[in-house]
Amino acid sequence: MLIGFLILLLFQFAGELIVVVSGLPVPGPVVGMVLLLLGLIVKGEVPGYLRIPSEALLKHLALLFVPAGVGLMTHFGLLRQDWLAILVALIISTALTIVVTALILNPSAKKLQALSPSESGEDER
Repeated sequence: MLIGFLILLLFQFAGELIVVVSGLPVPGPVVGMVLLLLGLIVKGEVPGYLRIPSEALLKHLALLFVPAGVGLMTHFGLLRQDWLAILVALIISTALTIVVTALILNPSAKKLQALSPSESGEDER
């Protein structure tokens, strides 16, 4: 389990390092997650030593939002000042996310259904 946490932290550190060196306008942990995703795609599976700590972190995911909530309260004046722009951005980004997800999921579901055996109960020979 400690090896898994170490690997997660190393990917986060690598992401931070890449952002600092390259000056990318993306948070380091996001770059680290992309690197981890690419590594898992290359490996083809999630090893058990990485799955266990990841699932443990996901069980307590709500706690990871506490710093963001504190940040919102710290900058409440800015939120009050720009609430309309924030609301419009949230609505547009949510609608765009739903549309893109539907456009990707629909063809993927059709391909998955075509690959699965028929559910009519007939044997395919």
